[in-house]
Amino acid sequence: MLSALIWIPILGAIVVGLLPGSISDLVVRRSAIAVISLTLIVSLVVATQFDVINIGLQFSENIPWLEPLGLTYRLGLDGLSLPLIVLNSFLTLIALFSTDLKVQRSRLYYALVLVINAAVAGAFLSHNLLLFFLFYEMELIPLYLLIAIWGGARRGYASTKFLIYTAVSGILILMAFLGLTWLSGASSFEYNPTLSQTLPLATQIILLGAILIGFGIKIPLFPLHTWLPDAHVEASTPISVLLAGVLLKLGTYGLLRFGLQLFPQAWATLAPGLAIWAVVSVLFGAFTAIAQTDMKKMVAYSSVGHMGFILLAAAAATPLSMLGAVFQMISHGLISALLFALVGVVYTKTGTRDITVLKGLLAPEKGLPIIGSLMIVGVMASAGIPGMVGFISEFLIFRGSFNAFPLQTLLSMIGTGLTAVYFLLLVNRTFFGRLPDQFANLPPVQWSERAPSFVLAALIVVFGLQPSWMIRWTESTTTAMLQEYSTIAKTHSSIEPVSSLPME
Repeated sequence: MLSALIWIPILGAIVVGLLPGSISDLVVRRSAIAVISLTLIVSLVVATQFDVINIGLQFSENIPWLEPLGLTYRLGLDGLSLPLIVLNSFLTLIALFSTDLKVQRSRLYYALVLVINAAVAGAFLSHNLLLFFLFYEMELIPLYLLIAIWGGARRGYASTKFLIYTAVSGILILMAFLGLTWLSGASSFEYNPTLSQTLPLATQIILLGAILIGFGIKIPLFPLHTWLPDAHVEASTPISVLLAGVLLKLGTYGLLRFGLQLFPQAWATLAPGLAIWAVVSVLFGAFTAIAQTDMKKMVAYSSVGHMGFILLAAAAATPLSMLGAVFQMISHGLISALLFALVGVVYTKTGTRDITVLKGLLAPEKGLPIIGSLMIVGVMASAGIPGMVGFISEFLIFRGSFNAFPLQTLLSMIGTGLTAVYFLLLVNRTFFGRLPDQFANLPPVQWSERAPSFVLAALIVVFGLQPSWMIRWTESTTTAMLQEYSTIAKTHSSIEPVSSLPME
């Protein structure tokens, strides 16, 4: 079942990429959508068969591969990776539906998207450190090409910057994995949460530092974020949906799986500093977003701030905060995908994303009233309005983090308030007021352009009203993770926020 989530899109990419030139772009598009639809169905079947009480790995696969190198094909699924697996397939499908029907070099385009889907799935399922690294790097070149070929005017600069930053991220992560395996005397790269316990604390901190910087680039956290706004601005709308909705989650997933779980003693030692880093990232992302006039760049900087919430939750390391961290990954994936999809429609119809130029798009007859209404839903969700999925994730994070880091939590809550400020500026300047004459005859929005946003908006509301449908997958796993972390931290650390974890 787990291998199917990886190999169906890989085989699909090969088939789509080798389709003869006489095949129409529409057939190529439908073939890619069929492949991802099948992958989504498999992920949902896995979800229905997943035992939410079982805290161990499920659907495990372990096949010897390059044993002299310590590399095995070991896959497994738990409550931390399951929601992200479903999100990956779902948002890839949304991205394909959002793709321009007349996209150039369609066979290469759709094949690259399918490879990214397979690579992300493989990373979330891998339980061999070296295997994770291979899948983590596998998505690098396809995404580089998707930005470099189908991006905007400065696509060469943005794609090269992305490539350099992500390559550095991979090098640091590989160095940490190699150091952990060799220094601990392990015979292979099998994932083992107890590996670091035999190492001196100073060594653990050095290795964890490489992990933090490596995944901090991917998330991204301030000041490692500078590649993200450029990549988003130059990438096409579907690629921005994938980048914000799925690929950034490789960084936050890596922090929890390979940072907190592999280095609990060092994590407990660095936790106060990590909480401060989270606050700085949250406030920087919020204040910088306020200063933007490009709609896409504003949404991109909002991601920097909202990803900081996950670092705060991980630093606090309480059952509620960890549950909120996983929920925030899913909620941010849905919300950012909706916002980028809507910004893409606005740009397609008006030819600009400049909020100082746009005005009155909510006009019922000549404007974009449905797109404006959906944008208001996305903005409300991102600002944490009750009844939306964003409120649930942020409430869990703040409630779970307050006992451990009260000041940092309060400062992060200011970031939530600032989210309302910059998105209110966006909506007020762009959608309200009198529609200028230059936008009086906008092309109509087709149903196919609205449908992905309607689905995303519906899920944002549904999971906001029924969060238990998502929480039930994760709660047992995160609770078990924190119990193990608490035991080790209590034994090896004297830091008060860690040694008195509230088991809420």
